[in-house]
Amino acid sequence: MGKQLLLEHVNVPGIEKLDVYRAHGGYKALEKALRMKPDALVEEVKKSGLRGRGGAGFPTGMKWSFLAKPEGVPRHLVCNADESEPGTFKDRYLMSHLPHLLVEGMIVSSFALGANTSYIYIRGELLYVYHILEKAIAEAYAAGLLGKNILGSGYDLDLYVQPGGGAYICGEETALIESLEGKRGNPRIKPPFPAVAGVWGRPTVVNNVETIAATVPIVNMGGEEYAKIGVGKSTGTKLISACGHINKPGVYEIELGLPVEEFLNSDQYCGGVKSGRKLKAVVAGGSSVPILPADLILTTAKGEPRLMSYESLADGGFQTGTMLGSGGFIVLDETASVVKNLWNFTRFYHHESCGQCSPCREGTGWMEKVLHRIVEGHGKPEDIDLLWDIQSKIDGKTICPLGDAASWPVASAIRHFRAEFEEYIKHPEKIKDVKHYYSVRNQTAPVA
Repeated sequence: MGKQLLLEHVNVPGIEKLDVYRAHGGYKALEKALRMKPDALVEEVKKSGLRGRGGAGFPTGMKWSFLAKPEGVPRHLVCNADESEPGTFKDRYLMSHLPHLLVEGMIVSSFALGANTSYIYIRGELLYVYHILEKAIAEAYAAGLLGKNILGSGYDLDLYVQPGGGAYICGEETALIESLEGKRGNPRIKPPFPAVAGVWGRPTVVNNVETIAATVPIVNMGGEEYAKIGVGKSTGTKLISACGHINKPGVYEIELGLPVEEFLNSDQYCGGVKSGRKLKAVVAGGSSVPILPADLILTTAKGEPRLMSYESLADGGFQTGTMLGSGGFIVLDETASVVKNLWNFTRFYHHESCGQCSPCREGTGWMEKVLHRIVEGHGKPEDIDLLWDIQSKIDGKTICPLGDAASWPVASAIRHFRAEFEEYIKHPEKIKDVKHYYSVRNQTAPVA
């Protein structure tokens, strides 16, 4: 198994407590950071090559450097812990097992950005994690790691945890900001971007849980050393939520650049496809990324081994590639139904659309209706082209990326598995024999 920068101590008994966390090197990064200049910290993050671990993969140091710094105006850091993507559960794992790693990352990152009030916006359904974080924050305050004059440095920081209302759309940074301000979680039109006008109109950086946690090892080891891990522009390690038809579902920390085949079949990771069945398809980065058939997830169109990296998974564009996304690795074996799986995803996106943009509001509903017709055995031959037409009218035509997230799985399923759609329509009696598909209701369990 490769380097463990985030999960190295995850199995240490009591690691969620401050004294145990500090006994294993916790808050050493904070002590080091407070001796540095904020701009120097930003430069270290730039050198590390760290990219946003929430899905977009945008360079974190560059995002930080965009933060406006008008004189006399407060700045804020917001942690996006509204993890709701079907197939993704690594952030809740990190927060529940290593809460102080996130708290330390929040303090280090807030200091680098000049923020004196920061927030962790957590998914409303994760109240048990909310209480774990609240306890860790209380311990940090009591130890002088939060509040006034942290460790005698003269730096002040207040940190709050805010549970959301259970809306997937609030994982989009501007909808999150709207919700944090007490309003309906509708995405904002950009510009202005949050770096200029975010929470309460103030300059704001929004980063994912894993992204913020990664700043701790970056400070400890230095940006250049961190950048030596991984491959190319995909530096460092990445948490992967693995589930579906595999022998060992769970959260794994990998060095970016690990071959997909090794991740799937190695006993150190997924342990191979369950029950010795054949691999049919993989959704590599959470429900919003294109699904790929077995041959294309293991090998690129150029015949090269596919790697767990931003560039390798995207090789070939959406014709033959996909995205690393949030790292939600969903495996489907030969017994699984791509069509039923797609219908389940589409139900999710229709339900979670905020309704602000008509292409998404209406289009997700129509895709769900058409797919439901097909899986119920009443599909028509023209339904496949109808689905393709609907998704094309959503993709790239909405304020936020939820429209894209809803359309890409449909497009890729038709592109790679059109024959399965046709079989369902020609022989609807076969549908009742297909029982296996991924459930968005239980994101941590294997398909059974």
